[in-house]
Amino acid sequence: MNKAGIVDAVHAVLGGTKVQAEQAVEAALTAIVSSLKKGDEVSIAGLGIFSVKQRAAREARNPRTGEAIKVPAMKVPKFRAAKALKDAVK
Repeated sequence: MNKAGIVDAVHAVLGGTKVQAEQAVEAALTAIVSSLKKGDEVSIAGLGIFSVKQRAAREARNPRTGEAIKVPAMKVPKFRAAKALKDAVK
C-alpha cells in the first residue's frame, strides 16, 4: 500500500471528498515529520513509536575500490512496532 491507498482507505471510512481525505493524510504525515525534526517521539497506540536516533560517525569502505570513506554523524528515523501490530502481523 502506498500513500494513495491510504487516502482511499481514509476516504472510504470518512466519506467527504478525496481531496479532504488527502489533506487529512497529509496533515497527519506532516505532524509526524515535524515532531521528528524537533527531536520528539511520536507514539501511536496500537501502531508503534517513531523516534530519532543519533548515529555516530564511522569509517566505511567503497566496495568497488576498497577506499576508506568517512561517514559523518547523522540523525536517522527509527520505528519500534507496538505489540498489537506485531501480533496482528503474525
